[in-house]
Amino acid sequence: MSIELAIPDPCLVVLIGAAGSGKSTFAARHFAPGEILSSDAFRARVGHGETDQAASRRAFGVLHLALERRLTAGRTAVVDATNVQGHARLALIRRARAAGVQAVAIVLDLPLAECLAADRARVDRHVPEAVVERQWSALQTTLDGPPLTGEGFAVVHRLTSRAAVDSVVVGRAGVGWPTLSPAAPADRRSAPRRHRRTAEDVERP
Repeated sequence: MSIELAIPDPCLVVLIGAAGSGKSTFAARHFAPGEILSSDAFRARVGHGETDQAASRRAFGVLHLALERRLTAGRTAVVDATNVQGHARLALIRRARAAGVQAVAIVLDLPLAECLAADRARVDRHVPEAVVERQWSALQTTLDGPPLTGEGFAVVHRLTSRAAVDSVVVGRAGVGWPTLSPAAPADRRSAPRRHRRTAEDVERP
């Protein structure tokens, strides 16, 4: 059974998740290459490769400029980065607001063990396990806090299993676009941690 995620077109799509959660694969599967703004690709452009963390500041500066150009031109932009820190998401949302387009978050909230295993399986590069763990913990802190819609996202889609991620179909709509996914509260504070949901959640204001 597929999970349909509806997004407005144009819009800003912010992918959120630790390394190894499958953000780049998800982006490539559902969006055109020209729509995707990858932090790794911008590091490679301005630094010495995708893993050149010393180039991150410059890379994100160029990424933000490219984002502004796309959104101002009325084109959908997908930011492929971890985005697990609030300040990183707010910098993107500010640019969407300035361009007058909505922002949509797609959260790949997979178990830590799956993220670590996926990163180890990469053939080209690896992220240190301690870094993946920090990213994953930061995401859990974010999801245990106030709903992400409070940051300015029009809708938040949360995917909590690889099966859910693999079953997604992305649909686009104009003004008055619907949310086709089954609606469910996304504020995890209402449920004990030992009973975390495994189905996809949708959060709306």
